Amino acid sequence: MEDTWLARAKRLLALAETGQHFTHDPFDRERYDEIAQIARAMLADLGQVPLSRIEGLISDHAGGYATPSIDIRGAVIRDGRILLVRERSDGLWAMPGGFADIGSSPAENIEREVWEEAGLRVRARYLYALRHKARHPYPADVRDFYKLFFICDDIDSGAPKPGAETHEAAFFASDALPELSLTRNLRQDVEAAFHKAAPGPATVLFD
Repeated sequence: MEDTWLARAKRLLALAETGQHFTHDPFDRERYDEIAQIARAMLADLGQVPLSRIEGLISDHAGGYATPSIDIRGAVIRDGRILLVRERSDGLWAMPGGFADIGSSPAENIEREVWEEAGLRVRARYLYALRHKARHPYPADVRDFYKLFFICDDIDSGAPKPGAETHEAAFFASDALPELSLTRNLRQDVEAAFHKAAPGPATVLFD
């Protein structure tokens, strides 16, 4: 669960930036600007990162409303093992995925990510989890995310191979998982994939 003060600072920045977009009063704009500056400074302190990392943190899409970013992950299970890729950025393992690109559906996004990161063609079959990152034990993040997890059908029988952003790509049994990139997925996300891929109703875990 996310730290209370981190959650409050993120919410404060979101309210300030939404107010900046909608206000027509110059004095209110000054007040929102100051509130936003304070919130960014709080986030920089809490995240122990330079203030420049906080600038432009919140997207100005959705008509001016500050909204969460979206991270999409795909679970590809073959012969009782799950596909993981080793990220170049931290050397740890994760289900293929990343930021959702504008202009593509969630299914198109994850099918492309699996191809780019593991060299396999897949078809997104159903969503098995929709999580608010802040409500789960991921490492603290000054950004706010919704995480979408899909069960994907493997339509390519070839061996996985790494892409531009990955060092390795391989299948792993549930009892032999490598060290996971916890900013991307938790063990519980991987375990849920094995459970949700088993025969039965395609229910969705959500916050």
